[in-house]
Amino acid sequence: MSVSDYDAFAKAYSTANENNLLNAWYERPAMINLAGDVAGRHVLDAGCGSGPLAAALREKGAVVRGFDLSPGMVALARQRLGDEADLKVADLGERLPYDDDSFDIVVCSLTLHYLRDWAAPLNELRRVLRPNGRLVLSVPHPTVYMFNYQDRDYFALTQYSEEFEFEGQNAVLTYWHRPLHAMTDAFTDAGFRIAAVSEPPWAPDTPTDLLPAKARERAAFMCFLFFALEAP
Repeated sequence: MSVSDYDAFAKAYSTANENNLLNAWYERPAMINLAGDVAGRHVLDAGCGSGPLAAALREKGAVVRGFDLSPGMVALARQRLGDEADLKVADLGERLPYDDDSFDIVVCSLTLHYLRDWAAPLNELRRVLRPNGRLVLSVPHPTVYMFNYQDRDYFALTQYSEEFEFEGQNAVLTYWHRPLHAMTDAFTDAGFRIAAVSEPPWAPDTPTDLLPAKARERAAFMCFLFFALEAP
């Protein structure tokens, strides 16, 4: 996906995800929970988008910096967080503009699946983390791909695209699917230890009218997969 892809619909994407079920009441609460106690911690939001996760972590006392590939998204994040916020346009596929051992926690929310290669990005996130730091990340659950694309090879690294509508604006997002074992292998190859694998419920205060009718008798559904990784 190029920079211009998200810039073309940055505002619509941000608005649509502000209070929807999957982002506001499921993915972001799960990321915040896995990040743990962030008060006074230096946190990097890798792939910060328009900044909702960074804002939530800052409210909990974190010292947050962030970057995104899309200048449009970074501009929206600056509007949310203020001009004094340390936000940069940067590419996770290249060397990041941060010193070694700069952060206690890195959060990477629904970002890695845009990348074919995980080795270089994970090594960069490992580099900027302090010893015993934590990387918290989310990706689409790989078994959802297997369910949605039953004629494809679950075990193959595969690029695919999906169409969405954000606030009446059509958009095409392009991802890379990889099986679960390829994810965990990439984490350990980069020197991380897997501390937690999470398939969380939605937030307990989720408005019931947002839940699918068939899901209201359950507390969770399969959509994203979450990891907490430690950098020894």
